[in-house]
Amino acid sequence: MTTQFEERLNQILPRLTSPDVLSNLGAGGEIGFWIFDYPPEQEMAMRDWLANVIVPGLSKHSPTTRFQTVDLFQLVVDLLEERKLFDKACEMQASKGDAAVLASLRSVLKEDRLAARLAEQLDVTQLDLLIIKGVGAVYPMLRTHTLLSALHPHMRHTPLLMLYPGTYNGQSLSLFNTLSDDNYYRAFRLVT
Repeated sequence: MTTQFEERLNQILPRLTSPDVLSNLGAGGEIGFWIFDYPPEQEMAMRDWLANVIVPGLSKHSPTTRFQTVDLFQLVVDLLEERKLFDKACEMQASKGDAAVLASLRSVLKEDRLAARLAEQLDVTQLDLLIIKGVGAVYPMLRTHTLLSALHPHMRHTPLLMLYPGTYNGQSLSLFNTLSDDNYYRAFRLVT
């Protein structure tokens, strides 16, 4: 017997290869930002499904689709290492705690700057789809709703899928099903 989560997983690939997603057709003329929300305790299964089903499935069933997957946590680590801040941030966290390191990194990790960096590094205008993962791992350094809002002007006609460990009800995000984020109305649930 399959679980509701497994049934929803099985719907991802057909939705991603459908014209309404790849043609960037959101409701009411909105840009095609899609969220696949899932139970946080299924994180490892979601990672496995992405690596072993979604990525190879997109390549096989839609070989002309140009897509990239980006890990937000790795994006942040790479940025900190590039700016020679990673080791300093780790030391500060150990000596002064989470709040101090988060406050000191806030200007470096502003969502609008990260959105611009992500769009430039991946040249999103040349993609047919961008998949974002690592949302839970990067919390509390980044806020999802703010990052999505900052990505809007950069994505232009490129649809985006965010894999989200929590709940999205079409109006608000709840990371890990416990942390409420600000309202975000501009994305659609990929699978209900």
